Formats: sequence, structure tokens, C-alpha cells
Amino acid sequence: MEDRSTRLTRFVRFGRPHPGAAALWAVFVATAIVSSVLVLHRAPDDRLSDLHIYYGAAEAVRAGDALYGFVAENGGPFTYPPFAAVLFLPLTWIPELTLRIVWLAATAGAVAAIGAAMSRLVPARRTALLAPLLAFAVLITSSAQSNLRFGQVSAFLVLLALVDAAGLTPARHRGVLIGVAAAIKLIPLLFVVFLVWSRQTGAAVRAAVTFAGCAVLGALALPSDSWTYWSGTVLRTSRIGDLASTGNQSINGMLLRAGVPQTAVWVAVAGAVCVVALWHARRAHLAGEPGRAAVLAGCATVAASPVSWTHHQVWLPLAAIMLITAGGGRARPVAGTVLLCAAVLSPSTVLRAAGAYPGLAFLGDNARTLATIAVCLTGLGLARAAGSPPVLPLPRSDPGRRWSRLGQDRLAYVQRVEPDQTEDHPERGQ
Repeated sequence: MEDRSTRLTRFVRFGRPHPGAAALWAVFVATAIVSSVLVLHRAPDDRLSDLHIYYGAAEAVRAGDALYGFVAENGGPFTYPPFAAVLFLPLTWIPELTLRIVWLAATAGAVAAIGAAMSRLVPARRTALLAPLLAFAVLITSSAQSNLRFGQVSAFLVLLALVDAAGLTPARHRGVLIGVAAAIKLIPLLFVVFLVWSRQTGAAVRAAVTFAGCAVLGALALPSDSWTYWSGTVLRTSRIGDLASTGNQSINGMLLRAGVPQTAVWVAVAGAVCVVALWHARRAHLAGEPGRAAVLAGCATVAASPVSWTHHQVWLPLAAIMLITAGGGRARPVAGTVLLCAAVLSPSTVLRAAGAYPGLAFLGDNARTLATIAVCLTGLGLARAAGSPPVLPLPRSDPGRRWSRLGQDRLAYVQRVEPDQTEDHPERGQ
């Protein structure tokens, strides 16, 4: 057995921060600070404009005005469910200028948490450097920068759905965070379908009950506004903005840009893509790959939503990270690198600046939509068969006992298949 001093020495060594990880986290923080300063130096009507809408809508609620009659100075209305407005009420407790700084810091923290969560879910070898590397990779993408620029909630919702759907929350509470995320923005409700299909009935029930409970809370706090929203405003997607603009990288946006405005076509195409994506997600979950399953379900929300602005597309770089770290050949890492580049750069801007032909321009305008569809249809590569043993983290054990057990296993193998060698080498395997 180890004595107390040996155990203490091991604990102290384990507790020391990794110098490389500390340096990478410092780079992440510096990049987040620079990004935030650049946001704060934008023109007044082009910095944290969505946060301003949240703040103004919450002030309108406190003043007793109609929530869905509120329009900000930039013409932006409040488009979320009433529960979100109730949740935003505490924002008015501090001055808006202070809130901007707090919100930017919180958004950067959410991106860091997404990177840390992904470091526990990717198939790559886990090291202390992985979390800050993945967090930085997400931070420099257009989707994360858009969250900072507009003061959006999307990064927080992705974090809630990711950790919940991937099983990083306690089993008895699983589904609650998905329900909260869906109560703020409806599109995470697709995760409930994923939970049901992947045989996570308890989590699906908790998510649905949490969503319903939040909706009831919003109705009790804002009965008139709740009636307005659920009786018709929820279906008026035109309030969100120009859905045909290149910023909307959903299937709906691509079809509108292609001159196909029929809702039935959008529902059919988006429905088919979602079915395939959730089928792949179900297989991944049953094969013991919860991270892959959660990312696939998230990409399905980007494809299926009537509108998927840049700040909604955080799931795309997460899919790229899954591909890059997958191993097993060059195809997936290369595809992941291309996908990550598309998430960092703007293919539309690059191709149009290069004077691309109309066909290439259309490809650039819809590059992220097509990439999301490809992820959904391929399932990030073939998952293992549903009946194969799940990939579970190895239990932490005493190193001495672990090596001793390995030696015993090796000796048992030798005695079983190489009996003549055990007599010549009695110490083999110890």
C-alpha cells in the first residue's frame, strides 16, 4: 500500500495547473477581451443590438406595456416566448452599459464551457491542453463572434442543450436544461424528439415538463402577452427579419434564396433531413457516443429552423471538432478542417470578392447550409453498430493496482496459450 506521504505527493502533482494549458487559456482570455473591445467600439446601433432589445423589452414589461408591441430604436421587435421576457427582467437591475460588459464576459465564459464540455466528448485523447484549444477554436468562429457582437443568448442555449443531451448532467436531472433552453427559444424542442427516439424516456418527460412549466410561469406573469404570443405571434416568422438574406443559413433560407418560397417544400426537405440526422443521433447514442449524438441533434436544429442566423450556428464548429478529432483515416479530419474554415470565414464574402460565377456565388451564399445538411445526412461518419459496447470513461484507480492487474491478465494469457513459456520465464507478466 501507498503511505500517506506518497498519496499526498501524487495529489499535489495532479493539482498543479498545466503550464501549457494555462498559457492557452490566457490566449483565449486575451482573444475574448480583444473581441469584446472591438464590439464596444462599434457604432451604437451595431453593438449588442439584441441585448438592447432584451433590455428594452424587459423595461417595457416592468412599465406595463405590451411585450409584443415593443420595438427597439433599430426597429427590432421582441420575438421570444414570454418566459424569456420574465427571465430577462433582472437585466434591468443594472445600468445597460454595465450589463454590456457583464454580458460579453458571460458569453466568453459560455464559449469556454462549451470547449471544456467538448473536451470530454470528443474521441481524441484527453489532455490538459484539449479544453482551451477547443474553446479557442470555437471562439474565433463567426458564430461565437456574432454572439459577442449582437449580445445574443445562443451560446448559452447551445451550452445547456449540449451538456444535457450529451449526458454531462446528473441522470436524475437530465432533460431539465433542454426544457429551459426550449422555453427561451423554441427550436431546442427538437432535442425532446431525439430523447424519445433514443429511448431516454425519463429525460424526454423531464424536458417536456420543464418546458411546459416555464410556459405556465410566463403565462402567470404575463397572461395577456402569453395569449398574444401563443395564439398567433409565434407563427409570424416575418417579424424576425429578411429570411432570404445570406445570414439565414437554414434550409428555409436556402430555398428562399433559390426562389422556392413554398412552405410545403421547406417542411418536406427539412423534415427529411431531420429524420436522417436524428436517426444517426439515435445510433450514436445507443453506440455509446453521446457527444456525437448531441452535436448531430444540434445541427438538425440549425437545418430545420425557419431562421438560423450566424449566432445560431455554433453547432457547426462543434461538428467540425468532432470530425477533426475522430481519427481513423484522413477523410474526416480533412472534412472537419474544411468545415471549421467555413465556420471561421464567410464563404459568401470570399467567393463574391473573388468575382465568382453565379453558380459559385450561390454555393458560397449557402455553404454553411449545405455543410449542415451534409453533417446531418452523413452522421459525422459511420457510428459503431448499436449493439457494440459503449465507449465509457475508464475508472480512476491506483496506478500500482492497475499495472498489477495488467500483469495478472498477461500472465493468465500466457498460461492459457503459451504454457511452455511460463516454466522458462516464471517472472513474465509480473
